[in-house]
Amino acid sequence: MRVYLTGQRTFGNRGCEAIVRSTVAVLKNTFENVQVLVPSDDIERDAKQWPEAVENGVQFVQAYIPAYTRYWVHMQRLPLPFLKRAGWPFPFPSWFTEQLRSVDMVMAIGGDNYSLDYRLPSLWQGIDGLAVKLGKPVILWGASVGPFENEPFFVPVIRQHLLRFSQVIVRESVSYAYLTEVLGLNNASQMADPAFALTVQPVDHTEFWPKNTSGVVGLNISPLIERYKKPDQNLIAETVHFIQQTIIEKGYGVLLIPHVIPLNRVEKNNDAVYMANILRQCGDLGERIKMAPAILNAAQLKYVIGQLRFFVGARTHATIAALSSGVPTVSIAYSIKARGINRDLFGDESMVVPTSELSSERLVAALDYLVDNEEKLRNKLALVLPDYQNKICQAMQGIKAEIA
Repeated sequence: MRVYLTGQRTFGNRGCEAIVRSTVAVLKNTFENVQVLVPSDDIERDAKQWPEAVENGVQFVQAYIPAYTRYWVHMQRLPLPFLKRAGWPFPFPSWFTEQLRSVDMVMAIGGDNYSLDYRLPSLWQGIDGLAVKLGKPVILWGASVGPFENEPFFVPVIRQHLLRFSQVIVRESVSYAYLTEVLGLNNASQMADPAFALTVQPVDHTEFWPKNTSGVVGLNISPLIERYKKPDQNLIAETVHFIQQTIIEKGYGVLLIPHVIPLNRVEKNNDAVYMANILRQCGDLGERIKMAPAILNAAQLKYVIGQLRFFVGARTHATIAALSSGVPTVSIAYSIKARGINRDLFGDESMVVPTSELSSERLVAALDYLVDNEEKLRNKLALVLPDYQNKICQAMQGIKAEIA
């Protein structure tokens, strides 16, 4: 069984790495003999981050991301209907076409590629559409989808595109309701995010573990949320105030946990750089606040997160690492992902803080909620996680039954 994972390009985002590792594991458990082609824009770098990749049946291959992709996506922001409908109008190189032709199945991963979080998903439309044209079964695997109503001319285009997939399997109920009730898809189903099944890799964390009297609160704040703030919000100042209150008034240690860290270059979308600025502004809190090192891979970060008492996170897969480890978690939400995942696990959104409402007071109140309900939340997670994680295996079995 030879599988290509579209939507993937780098392990700098530990969430992408978590999806790939978990998906490969489920493929291996389902099919007797699997080779998985994992696209990468820096094969040597990503291979170092997962030294066991080859023995797990993984072959890193060059990602197809042409330099003009960004310019095309920016052009599609113009209010011209024909641009919204254009999709990916460019030809593919023969090497990439032959690569897709060589596989038995294509799985579209990437978490939220099929949304407007990163503007129109034109490149992924093109790649997955090419696989369909080549006669390959294409599965959207454990993602969030939509909504697309802010681009009304694009809605019928993406609907027809997704209808051509063999299966559209989403990771939370908000996306599933959107696909079935709004877009009217008949090939959609629901599972859990694949990263809920990520196996941890123990690592010594004593060197960067904060001193505390009440336990350690993990905190992930992403520069991505700056896009979604209100004009008068100062997210860094609010976060600094929250940290100071958590440490000084409540006695917790705070561990800053970067989850998207480009491995060989400095980028704006870098949690470690963003949170280093927060750390500098926190004042002298001594050994009570630390930052996890940027060299940890996804499996190691999940192990570290699992040692926390509480977690507050903006990156979806940082919160998934916490929730799947049974850690009471507050999700700072900028899209439907956190809302849907929390609703599916707990039946409500009590632990979701929308980015537009983020303030030190709101974060303190959310942490107080975790403290007051700690035992109930841990028991709830222990109860629902086995079934939640089993949905991933069941979804893969469903794929096997269809393509066998």
